[in-house]
Amino acid sequence: MKHYSLLYQDPAKRLPHAAVPGFLARRPTAACHVTILLGLYNGAAYLDDQLESFVRQNHRNWSLRVRDDGSDDDGPAIARRFAATMPGRDIQVFSGPRRGAARNFLSLLDFVPHGSDAIAFSDQDDVWLPGKLSRALDRLVSVPDGVPALYCGPTILTDSALRIRGHSPLFRHPPSLRNALVQSIAGGNTMVLNRAGFRLLRRAAAYRGPVPSHDWWAYQVITGAGGIILYDRDPQVLYRQHGANLVGSNRGVRAGMSRLAGLAAGKLRRWSDQNIAALTGAAPLLTPGNHELLMDFAEFRKASLRGRLSGLSQSGIHRQTRPGTVALWAAAAAGQL
Repeated sequence: MKHYSLLYQDPAKRLPHAAVPGFLARRPTAACHVTILLGLYNGAAYLDDQLESFVRQNHRNWSLRVRDDGSDDDGPAIARRFAATMPGRDIQVFSGPRRGAARNFLSLLDFVPHGSDAIAFSDQDDVWLPGKLSRALDRLVSVPDGVPALYCGPTILTDSALRIRGHSPLFRHPPSLRNALVQSIAGGNTMVLNRAGFRLLRRAAAYRGPVPSHDWWAYQVITGAGGIILYDRDPQVLYRQHGANLVGSNRGVRAGMSRLAGLAAGKLRRWSDQNIAALTGAAPLLTPGNHELLMDFAEFRKASLRGRLSGLSQSGIHRQTRPGTVALWAAAAAGQL
């Protein structure tokens, strides 16, 4: 298979014909303003490293919004001290809704300053490589104005001391709602959305109820509305694994066993229930074809064994890897999809 460093979904053919690096119709990115949205909860142990990585970005035009979701450590004070050391930089720290990480991150969309060209989600315990923002913007500026787009990619896995332990999986199948309904291909710590993308997500957030995670929700909304996903195969984030991660690595035997245990406990089914309810509420934002796909998914999940398997086959809903596909079919057979 030919290797491309960038995968993209472009159902309406709105990108230049040769949409691979070296052929993009680029515009200058230095003037693009990025708002970084950092969700904080008891993150004091590693927060300084992440904040320092913002300073080291070779794209200098950024502001920061931090929303603390009820920490009982020194995290909010660290964020405020950081703001005090950056005079002239637009950095603000707010109290969050105290209703979980997904709600905290999505509520940050209401604090994006007017005129921002893009937003970047940030976890509290990672480290960004210096080219993270500039690389994302280099890709996003190829997207026509008004077309929602989301940049994302894999991560470099590290231990708590930032010693490299591996990489998150690389995915080869094109992003789409048929994948997004049952899998998120990238962490929120890698995601950067253009102006049309974060405005779409903010509109969708007004419709939704609880969702499992803000990044999975973003992937579903952008693909569901016919937007563009720019998947960069070159990781730009050091994803720190320290035992207290809200979501850990999805690679390895232990992660596989955890997924199987979650499947047996009905976790995937509960997540699907939440995502379907939220996307149904945001149906006016979906393309007709994707709305139909969503309704079909909701319907065949409730069917008999034969109906579930037939519906899954006909829908084209899929995961990115063979083990994931096996698990998906097992979930459908067990009525846990």
